[in-house]
Amino acid sequence: MNIKPILYSVEPFDLAGHRFRVTMTIPDPAAAGQTICLPAWIPGSYLIRDFARHIETIQARAGARQISVTKTDNHSWRCGASDSAITITYTVYAWDLSVRGAHLDESHGFFNGTSVFLYAQGQEHKPCEVTLIAPKKPARWSVFTSLPEATKGRLAAKLHGFGKYRANNYDALIDHPIEMGTPQTIKFTACGAQHELVFTGHIPNLDLKRISQDVKRICESQIRFFEPEQVKAPFLDSATRYVFMTMVTGDGYGGLEHRASTALMASRKDLPIIGQERAPEGYKNYLGLVSHEYFHTWNVKRIKPAAFAPYDLSRENHTSLLWIFEGFTSYYDDLILLRSGVIDRHAYFELLAKQISGVWSTPGRLKQSVADSSFDAWTRYYKQDENSPNALISYYTKGSLIALGLDLTIRQQTHDQFSLDDVMRGLWESYGRDFYTGQAQGLKEQGFIKLVRQITGVDVSTEIAQWAYGTADVPLTQLLHAQNIELSWKASDARASIDARIRKQGDHAVLSTVLENGAAHQAGLSAMDTLVAIDGLRIDSNANALDSILNRYAPGDVVTVHVFRRDELRSFDVRLTAPAITNCVLKDLNK
Repeated sequence: MNIKPILYSVEPFDLAGHRFRVTMTIPDPAAAGQTICLPAWIPGSYLIRDFARHIETIQARAGARQISVTKTDNHSWRCGASDSAITITYTVYAWDLSVRGAHLDESHGFFNGTSVFLYAQGQEHKPCEVTLIAPKKPARWSVFTSLPEATKGRLAAKLHGFGKYRANNYDALIDHPIEMGTPQTIKFTACGAQHELVFTGHIPNLDLKRISQDVKRICESQIRFFEPEQVKAPFLDSATRYVFMTMVTGDGYGGLEHRASTALMASRKDLPIIGQERAPEGYKNYLGLVSHEYFHTWNVKRIKPAAFAPYDLSRENHTSLLWIFEGFTSYYDDLILLRSGVIDRHAYFELLAKQISGVWSTPGRLKQSVADSSFDAWTRYYKQDENSPNALISYYTKGSLIALGLDLTIRQQTHDQFSLDDVMRGLWESYGRDFYTGQAQGLKEQGFIKLVRQITGVDVSTEIAQWAYGTADVPLTQLLHAQNIELSWKASDARASIDARIRKQGDHAVLSTVLENGAAHQAGLSAMDTLVAIDGLRIDSNANALDSILNRYAPGDVVTVHVFRRDELRSFDVRLTAPAITNCVLKDLNK
């Protein structure tokens, strides 16, 4: 049966106004009237984002006849009845400089499919064809995407060219973001698979060769991790190459995974430049981000929770398992840097100690489990406020420590015959390898414990109950000691503390979070208070200003703190405490 594809075109027609013009042609619309929708969220970022609010104009025609388009809810429209093909034309405002949305100006264009491609309700399974139209000015833009080029037709795109691209269905269409412009690029081959690094933004003397060599080692290590025998990249089932798209800004950081590409944001200062003997300290963070998003090619894009197989893009998709899919990925991202030789053991211990410190310094870990954090991602984790550190725990960070705890537990109980590596490969074989080519399925909410037992023979039900579904800390001191690694704690260099987190706001220092039951809380200070003075000494926005004043005092001393709460000057007497002991130190006793 010859199924006619849904046809799209995308034109960056107003660069200064940040607008794409999109057309969508539905060859066989529903006879009684076709409903069209835009996703409410984008997979990998668990928040209802209402992308439809960026559609400025929309109209529909059946041949020469205009038909009605009526909004039916926040994300949907209904087109009038037609017995022939209908074409919808709409404009999308694109000024979201993030990894999630769409952005367009005279320097480049970028979009995720969830921001620009409407879908025909009930026809999501049909193939799709997209014609990308070059802007009239500036000339010589190129296209960078893992979306396969069309193989037939006059407008079939060539590599990096404008023209026609294809997808097997709507889910595939929105899983290949598109960058267009004149970025800096470099290609490499990892385990026989083509990869491309694309950097958009002003980056003088970017050391592309160094970055590509490091990223290649990361990619090869991960491919061999999941497929030690076949040594085959997973994305070759849906694309001919993998594309890393990095938007470089002054202070950006973030990533969003896709089945054969990833959208990244990085700070200019974190990337190495040609001739630089030692890379910036932040370069490890960039490589960790690359490692994290590439690991998602297996864990999330193919190994999925059952709640995501398939996605329902019209509403929240709740699962209590994000601590596995994001947390385990956060464990392996830095571990892969070590295994690939990109960083040494000392650097890895520093990264791990920082992760442990971050979890232990979050009071919310004693209130919320990572299973609840996963389930509530839509309404709590992605909508954090000034009290979040007191109430929440990250399924990324504590999830990574649970992965470490499980890895050590399995290794120790099986005398190193098995590890979490074996569990990840078991997940890949059971749920991931054939996800797009076979029967789609996902990991059920209670399926992980059974899988661990089947693969390793170890019963981790008690650990999962306490660490993931309860709020118990992972006993890393004991687990690491058995591996001849010493975990210890030390206080900060400050002599005294007010138990609050500070952020810079213009020329002022503002309390971003007042830690529960701490000195500031007991005295009556609140988040969003602007610090003015302590005992008559002005506090400016300098990062060390508060510490330099507090170092004059000892725990137990009472100081007078003046703040502005809104536009009102207030005064509080604060009894200082000793700094919290939350700085983790790891020492390798094998040396």
